[in-house]
Amino acid sequence: MADPYTLLGVPRTADDAAIKKAYRKLAKELHPDRNKDNPKASERFSKVTQAYDLLTDKDKRARFDRGEIDGDGNPTAPFGFGAGPQGAPGGFRPGPGNFEFSGGDETDVADMFEGLFGGGRRGGGGFASGFGNFARRQPKGANRAYRITVPFTNAATLAPQRVTLTDGKTIDLKLPHGVETGTQMRLSGLGDPGPGGAGDAIVTIEVGSHRFFTRDGDDIRLNLPVTLAEALNGGSIKVPTVDSAVMLTVPKGSTSGKVLRLRGKGFHKKDGTRGDQLVTLMIDIPADDAALAQFVEHWPGATRNPRAEMGV
Repeated sequence: MADPYTLLGVPRTADDAAIKKAYRKLAKELHPDRNKDNPKASERFSKVTQAYDLLTDKDKRARFDRGEIDGDGNPTAPFGFGAGPQGAPGGFRPGPGNFEFSGGDETDVADMFEGLFGGGRRGGGGFASGFGNFARRQPKGANRAYRITVPFTNAATLAPQRVTLTDGKTIDLKLPHGVETGTQMRLSGLGDPGPGGAGDAIVTIEVGSHRFFTRDGDDIRLNLPVTLAEALNGGSIKVPTVDSAVMLTVPKGSTSGKVLRLRGKGFHKKDGTRGDQLVTLMIDIPADDAALAQFVEHWPGATRNPRAEMGV
């Protein structure tokens, strides 16, 4: 894979916030749902997701910066001898006690250490055996990127999501606390097969919208229609939440715009607690109610100016 910094269009000094911002912009542009007739966009989406995954893993990013692994997360060469700083492979610089290897015949590195230290493959142990095993380590398969849209209520309640992988397998994905659009989950061993084992599946979450709920951080907002009588007289009314309907007490004499709070009915936070549901009352006035129109016409309060304090 190409340089992950280049794929995301960020400098090597970019912090996590800059990397996340760049990824979100590219993921939005390249999402397969928006590019159904452009397979190259889908392929690039997978690559930028893999690049994002590498650069947000502190250990992998440090190893990549030192030249120990490539953009796919695979070792650049045995012992990490890849292109590194100051011309030394993988950051390996000759010095006291170190060995420098240069071109010439393609030598089995394990055999080289066997000759130097003895007791290699046949001896079954020791220093040379350990190096031989390391040199023969095979790379894992590539990671596989997935993106799923989770229904709003499912994300709020952390309902398990069924995901179908490219090989036809289905798994039930347990959503994490604090889930939001852009959250990534790693499924070990569910990527592409490889000589050293399968890579991982990287699942990016997108939280869907809802027809009357909206998200505000960890809280959920709802504009709730109420009748004029319910607002004037107050009382208990049934209100929908992401869990199930609950009873809410409307104070007597409530006006449109009044906000009532249902505690613990929002999204799950990262610490395991939940946000609230904020209910904004909206008085619903029927358009063609002759009796109400006649009442207002003879109602003394109809001439009161509620905007007087605004100077109008």
